[in-house]
Amino acid sequence: MNSSATAYFRSPALVRKAGLSALKKELGTVGATYFMRQFSTGQGNYTAERDNLLRGITLDEIIEEAQEIDAQK
Repeated sequence: MNSSATAYFRSPALVRKAGLSALKKELGTVGATYFMRQFSTGQGNYTAERDNLLRGITLDEIIEEAQEIDAQK
């Protein structure tokens, strides 16, 4: 990139292109492909799922359970 590199970071498409270029330069095409396959955007709503999972559980209960597990070790 040239001296106006910060301008590139305002465009997600240009950032993606520069990032892929850097990966290919360092890892080769196959390595860059393997690296990219490790990541996904995921699915669902993490916040809603977490709220549902932890509904009715207090922080004190979580700490108590963690201490019990630790004591068993």
